[in-house]
Amino acid sequence: MTGTPNGPVTETPNGPVTVKSNSPVTGTVRRPLAALVAALGVLAVLCLLSLALGARQIPPGQVLEALSGHARDAGVENIVWSVRVPRTLLGLLAGAALGLSGALMQALTRNPLADPGLLGVSAGAAFAVVLSVALLGIATIAGFIWFAFAGALTASVVVYLLSGLGPGGTTPVKLALAGVAVTFMLSSLTSAIVLIDPESLNRYRFWSAGSLAGQNTQVLLQILPFLAAGTLLALASAPALNSIALGDDIATALGRRVGLVRFQGAVAVTLLTGGAVAVIGPVVFVGLVVPHVARVFARYGGAETDHRWLLPLSMLLAPCLLLAADIAGRMIAPPAEIQAGLIVAFIGGPFFVALVRRRRLAEI
Repeated sequence: MTGTPNGPVTETPNGPVTVKSNSPVTGTVRRPLAALVAALGVLAVLCLLSLALGARQIPPGQVLEALSGHARDAGVENIVWSVRVPRTLLGLLAGAALGLSGALMQALTRNPLADPGLLGVSAGAAFAVVLSVALLGIATIAGFIWFAFAGALTASVVVYLLSGLGPGGTTPVKLALAGVAVTFMLSSLTSAIVLIDPESLNRYRFWSAGSLAGQNTQVLLQILPFLAAGTLLALASAPALNSIALGDDIATALGRRVGLVRFQGAVAVTLLTGGAVAVIGPVVFVGLVVPHVARVFARYGGAETDHRWLLPLSMLLAPCLLLAADIAGRMIAPPAEIQAGLIVAFIGGPFFVALVRRRRLAEI
């Protein structure tokens, strides 16, 4: 018996016959792709619900009419386009940025507890933003987004330096503890500033809880270039992340420049987290929860450890979580709203505890 690209060749009384078989490569691709399509479908439904639900509930048919420019009610069209479309787009962009940065950090550190919020990156960006408002009087996204980037980068460097102190070098638990310590320290400094400066307090009150409300499309256009650059850097590093998952020595033997990959990842995380936090505030746990859910989806397709699938899945599932939290916050006690960041924290806290217990992190 011999083989061809179409399958094995067997002998028969009438001559050789090619037996066609399903390519394992094709099957490997189709199943993770199905997971991506499923996640995209869930995201589309949540986007429609985000446009329809709120203090005034709008039937889906009227939402589609407003989006197409054929709304029969001018009030409905104004609500959809002026309030809910920017809010939904912000949930999409910020959610994708936080989910992607969380998956990237977990891959680079090989630490399942890594998260921009838990490792102090979000707190660093928040502290820098509040500092720019209090000391320099900056009040626009375009002005303080650079401070958000600088704060995120500085906090991440400090966390890594602290986690490397002592015997054994950096470990997952030491990294998490250093991140918690830096987060609490920066949060305390941030609270001190906003209590002293009333203007900073007024802007910080709702922003610190993590909300998608109150922004417009102009803000989205301002952060879009940074999020796009961070996304391209993160997705481009996916093949190298698969090698790093095997260990630094093996990745180096495979021709990967581990230091360069980590630097590229740090820049991507800074751009993604800094841009998202500057607009919606320091939302925690999105980057922690979503990559683990993405692995469940990827496991269905046999691609649980393949970051070429995990990163796009995290980009789709994170906005699902953020939009679902935002929708729940609108519906729990209307017409008042509960910020999406509070809902996510309510979900992420128990998840974090369960994750730590499941992995039996004895170093604590």
